[in-house]
Amino acid sequence: MYNTGDILEDRTRKEVNGMRIPFLKQISWYLVFAMFIIGIAPRVDAAMAPSTLIATSALDRAADLVEIQRVLEMKVVKERLENLGFTAEEVRARLDQLSDHQVHQLAQQIDDLRVGKDSAGTVIIVLIVIALIVVAILYFTGRKVVVTK
Repeated sequence: MYNTGDILEDRTRKEVNGMRIPFLKQISWYLVFAMFIIGIAPRVDAAMAPSTLIATSALDRAADLVEIQRVLEMKVVKERLENLGFTAEEVRARLDQLSDHQVHQLAQQIDDLRVGKDSAGTVIIVLIVIALIVVAILYFTGRKVVVTK
């Protein structure tokens, strides 16, 4: 019939499984909740608020003009300006007419327009983390995924 060791082993296995699954469910729900909160939280960029009394210096203007010029020298930007009917001399003349504040604003807007700033890397990292969490949950719950044709 039943050996005493078998009964003790069955009871121990059930108790372990009984304690293990609710604990993993709690961790799973915690991770789901944490990912939800992280996903809906807005990105916050903290910076020092500029004073209106502080004027940008000539050095700042030169650095901003270098940034603007670097973008204007890109092939795509050159082609688009040519399609719109602007020559390089007209663009340069217009840049020289801008005030220091306008040049600084333009340089800041160019920085904000960078396509795919870090979003591709962030998306890849988030997908890898989610995949690792799913694999860990499947491993610790003893589930196996079998793919058949």
